Amino acid sequence: MNLISYKPFYKTLLNKNITEYNLIFKQGISANTLHRIKHGQAITTKTLDELCFILDCDICDIIEYKREE
Repeated sequence: MNLISYKPFYKTLLNKNITEYNLIFKQGISANTLHRIKHGQAITTKTLDELCFILDCDICDIIEYKREE
């Protein structure tokens, strides 16, 4: 059960009209990182920092915490 969701990340990409291709080939984000995000796996805080910088957004625009009740 994952409590951290990357759903905001994809909304942010859509709102800013940025593709995964752009992140990989123009911004230097690894394809493995995007694979990990897509499958709800952990990424480092350094990567979160890089994504916030590239997307010019807050961390809440990339991840959210969902508590199962």
